[in-house]
Amino acid sequence: MTSFLKKHYGGKCYIVGGAVRDHLLGRECRDYDIECYGISPELFETAMERLGAQGVGRSFFVYKYHQLDIALPRKEKKIGVGHRGFDVTLATEEREASKRRDFTINALMYDIEGEQILDYWHGLADLDQKVLRVIDKVSFAEDSLRVLRAMQFAARFGFKVESESCDVCRQIPLDDLPKERIFLELEKMFKGAFPVYGLYYFLALGIAQKLFSIEMNHQNFIILSREFRRSKKNYLEQLHPYYFLYIAAPYFDKERREILDRLGAPGIYYKKIADVPLLPRLIDCAFVARAADKEGLTGFVGNYHPRVKLLAQRLGVWDRPFDSGVIPSVLMAEGFEGKALGDELAKRTEEKIRGLDEDCT
Repeated sequence: MTSFLKKHYGGKCYIVGGAVRDHLLGRECRDYDIECYGISPELFETAMERLGAQGVGRSFFVYKYHQLDIALPRKEKKIGVGHRGFDVTLATEEREASKRRDFTINALMYDIEGEQILDYWHGLADLDQKVLRVIDKVSFAEDSLRVLRAMQFAARFGFKVESESCDVCRQIPLDDLPKERIFLELEKMFKGAFPVYGLYYFLALGIAQKLFSIEMNHQNFIILSREFRRSKKNYLEQLHPYYFLYIAAPYFDKERREILDRLGAPGIYYKKIADVPLLPRLIDCAFVARAADKEGLTGFVGNYHPRVKLLAQRLGVWDRPFDSGVIPSVLMAEGFEGKALGDELAKRTEEKIRGLDEDCT
């Protein structure tokens, strides 16, 4: 594709953005952004048509070709409200285009023809030092979504946000963002490999205060940090997005449903988090048996706690429901039916649970 653009249209292509960053971090990258320089919008459109690329953002000069997003370089200027309120125009050279990026590590460019990296903003040094640093304070502040990106990048990569960049983020209001867009960035943080970093910047950048009126509480942060660090090795991959909110929500001083409502969370989050029991200070066999009443504990988001898993294995309820030994047909033979049957089954099951030893021994 790049040789085609070079040979027929004189275009010079660079891999830009997250793909360069992820390659240098040794991370898998499935989608690549290509910027093409030295070609007019008219010729670029012709070239994309010849390639069979599909336009996905005509006003942004963006085309999709297999796993590639191919675009002309651009610069942006804030003209309206919200993270979409930008006037986008064509950039003419590499440094000018890279300046529109949020952080230095995302402004790296790989020259495909010359096989070298262009680094106008010292992104390689920041990548090596695991630092997120704002490129341009003025343009950064024009897009409030970038505050949330700082938080989720920290959670995904285990990077620290440089102090002046933190100051910039704290000054940016988030009230122009739709809650659905906020949630998409938060979910990336929920899935991050470094939840403590995500939690810290959720608080330290003022995101929690702006969304939930929650101020940084160092004592709670220390408690939660210990919980995240202790539990991270026990996460089940299919529940990874839900652990963060389940663990942190009790410290928000708000009902879990209210938290999910404010975030515009999809229904699966309500199912996994809203009405399931929170972990008590003393986790005993009775709690574990009740949590495993219907389907075992592989779907219970409190299963990250090592004691929950230990007791579940002792009870044999890790991947199956708790068996109280109460048989419905026996109760029916005793004359119970309808609602009375269900009530009696629940009553006798609860009696069995109450009779469990605290440690299932």
